[in-house]
Amino acid sequence: MTTPNTLREVNIKYDLPSASDAIKRITFQIHDGKRYGLKVIKLIHGYGSTGKGGKIRTAAHRYLDVQKARHVIDDWFPGDVFTIFNEDVLKAFRVCDALRYDSDLERHNNGVTFVLL
Repeated sequence: MTTPNTLREVNIKYDLPSASDAIKRITFQIHDGKRYGLKVIKLIHGYGSTGKGGKIRTAAHRYLDVQKARHVIDDWFPGDVFTIFNEDVLKAFRVCDALRYDSDLERHNNGVTFVLL
C-alpha cells in the first residue's frame, strides 16, 4: 500500500513511446498519484541518446509547465538540478522525506524529472 510520503518511480520510456504517448502516461501517473495521496513522482524519461528520449524529456517539461500553471501539480524539477544546493529541492525534502535517499541525488541525471503533487 502506498503512503502519502512515498516517492513513486515510473519509467515512462521503457518501450520508447512517442512523446504524445509519454504525456498520456504522465497524465495518468499524476491523477493516480493524487488519488493515492502521493507527494512526489519520479519520472524516468531518458536523456535523448536514441533521439526519442530527448523528445520525451522536452515534451514532458513543457507539459509539466502547463500543469503547474493550471495548479494541477505543485511543482517539478529536472534531475540535473537534484542537489542539496537547489532551493526547490530543499523545499521538496520538506514535502517528501524519501527524496533525501533517492539514488539520483547529486548525480545530475537529466534523464529523470521529479513531479511534486
